Amino acid sequence: MKLNIALLAGDGIGPEVIDQAVKVSNAIAQKFEHQINWTPALTGAAAIDAVGEPYPDETHQICLDADAILFGAIGHPRFDNDPSATVRPEQGLLKMRQKLGLFANVRPTFTFPSLLDKSPLKQERIEGTDLVFLRELTGGIYFGERGRKDDGNTAFDTCTYTRSEITRIAKKGFELAMTRSKKLCCVDKANVLESSRLWRETVQAMEKDYPEVEVSYEFVDAVAMRLVQWPNSYDVLITENLFGDILTDEASVISGSMGLMPSASVGSENALYEPIHGSFPQATGLDIANPLATILSAAMMFEMSFNLQEEGALIRKVVDQALAEGFVTEDLADGGKAYKTSEVGDYLVAAILK
Repeated sequence: MKLNIALLAGDGIGPEVIDQAVKVSNAIAQKFEHQINWTPALTGAAAIDAVGEPYPDETHQICLDADAILFGAIGHPRFDNDPSATVRPEQGLLKMRQKLGLFANVRPTFTFPSLLDKSPLKQERIEGTDLVFLRELTGGIYFGERGRKDDGNTAFDTCTYTRSEITRIAKKGFELAMTRSKKLCCVDKANVLESSRLWRETVQAMEKDYPEVEVSYEFVDAVAMRLVQWPNSYDVLITENLFGDILTDEASVISGSMGLMPSASVGSENALYEPIHGSFPQATGLDIANPLATILSAAMMFEMSFNLQEEGALIRKVVDQALAEGFVTEDLADGGKAYKTSEVGDYLVAAILK
């Protein structure tokens, strides 16, 4: 099979972890006789430096022409420390999501048997955890009307949702639940927010179309609490943009490291795959970043965009093997030998081709 993949390395450790995902993907292509055409493109601070725009038109066209997009990370401290900056790397990510119509962020959280003791939570609480958040990506407070008034002394950000935006993310949630344990949780704040009441009303109206799915409705603060008490009680959760941004980062540490969790952002025609971590500028160029989240994102890409289930399963198998054998970067070494980012990639390639 020919696979045309846009490659957006981005900023910070993005290029380093992307390099390892490319190595692993190329090994998979070699083993299963696929042909991958990688097309690099600029985004984030790297794109601002080059052309003054965090998501250039050329990058957008490359993404449109690709079968899938593999993405590293966006962000740079010089923008974080400058509140007056009018162009920021993160604007490129929001623009990319909106222009490509990537309305659903698929964020799995699962545990690795060999790393149960690395989690900040007790083993008996997290064992068996296997949940998926579907976070709405292109609506809500991040895209609502915002501004200042009263001579800049009052600021406002508006959370706006339409029924159609809620319906399309909820539909994906119901469909995903049907392939798993047939449990769906709608996360909102319907006791306070009108937008949340529209979420709950819309999802309730859809229940009749999926009679096999058991649907629950929980307030976001209650879910935040239960994620650290009984995360294995959840299966599929759907939520709006801001709530999903916060909850998925909370859930990510259950596994023991943010460097382990993959994600996908999907739309009606294309999908982008990325690690959940940021650009980690402190580690840039040191060859110490954990590449496994990006590599597992590539596994999701093989499975979701190309329906290559065996290829994705092999990537996950060799990642499990590396973790079990302690062939890990310093964030997981726990006093043992820490391997370089590139060494972990080389280990996985050798395991795939063996």
